[in-house]
Amino acid sequence: MATLTIRLPDAQRDRLAAMAARRGVSLNKLMQELAVRALAEHDTEMRFRVRAARGDAARGLEVLDGLDRRHGQAGDR
Repeated sequence: MATLTIRLPDAQRDRLAAMAARRGVSLNKLMQELAVRALAEHDTEMRFRVRAARGDAARGLEVLDGLDRRHGQAGDR
């Protein structure tokens, strides 16, 4: 396992420590959890971008139009 040192303003560090305390975890564990979330969001975005680049925009719009017709437009409700 690697060690990472980051520099934060004292106020940010204090807020993160308070957040960790409210969650009942150490500051280290909180930072691990936040890193996992950030990486998951990044991976999801990258998968979406790859799929979007391979996709057909016209076909995607057709699918969305079909869903609108089947389920009614949001403004119709």
